[in-house]
Amino acid sequence: MMTIQTIGVVGAGSMGAGIANLAAMNGFNVILSDIEERFLEGALSRMNKFMEKSVARGKMTEDQKQENLGRIQTTTHLEDMKDADIVIEAVLEDLDLKRNVFSQLDKIVREGVILATNTSSMSITEIAAATNRPELVAGMHFFNPAQLMRLVEVVRGYKTSDETVQQLKALSSKLSKESVEVKKDSPGFIVNRIMTPQFIEAIKLVQEGVASYEDIDKAVKLGLNYPMGPFELQDFAGVDIGYHVMEYFKDEFNDNYFAPPQLLKQIVRAGRYGKKTGAGFYDYE
Repeated sequence: MMTIQTIGVVGAGSMGAGIANLAAMNGFNVILSDIEERFLEGALSRMNKFMEKSVARGKMTEDQKQENLGRIQTTTHLEDMKDADIVIEAVLEDLDLKRNVFSQLDKIVREGVILATNTSSMSITEIAAATNRPELVAGMHFFNPAQLMRLVEVVRGYKTSDETVQQLKALSSKLSKESVEVKKDSPGFIVNRIMTPQFIEAIKLVQEGVASYEDIDKAVKLGLNYPMGPFELQDFAGVDIGYHVMEYFKDEFNDNYFAPPQLLKQIVRAGRYGKKTGAGFYDYE
């Protein structure tokens, strides 16, 4: 079993930055890559702000914050992943893009190095097929924000080895996370497979005039004891992401039940979503 000291993270968006920050805070050296320097600068800025809050609350000292940032090396060259003991991919949810990244990484990293994907729903088997090491490819699905959310889904592809699964479970524990094993490569794994139908039904309730966004969120929080309602959660995560997951489910399961409801299509097609604009379901009313 390979000793993991340096974790490579490909993609410096909200998930990639969160995973990199998490790894650094748990004592790992990190190599964080993206295609442009500005994405890396943005990631470091978000990490700094996150840890500043911890300093303000007395959970971390200023020196510890600086030590954590000092463990993170940034690069726009994927070739720098050659020094990583494991690589976690966190690029956009585009299967072709992921397969291209894995094909390149397969040629860059050392023999025996695990390549993990943070995909929330896509086929691990298809991603692994772009490499010559499918037994060393698996899903390692973190949840947003990665620094705080306790769960990691460790997902098997068709050829993922038992040893790879055990190493990822052990790494999850070292990252202060609880892991669950997804034994079969099925779209959406566990959480999104359960959550997506809830999103669909919530949207349909609004479409049918059964209840408002506010009352559906209130009912779910108070009646099911969820911390966030379905519309709050979709606006937080990004309604465009939910849209693409539903489309993927519809195609993979060959089941029109998973087709995005008309209201969601309208919001996505109108471009009225995203954290930069603050728009989503609530702003579409």
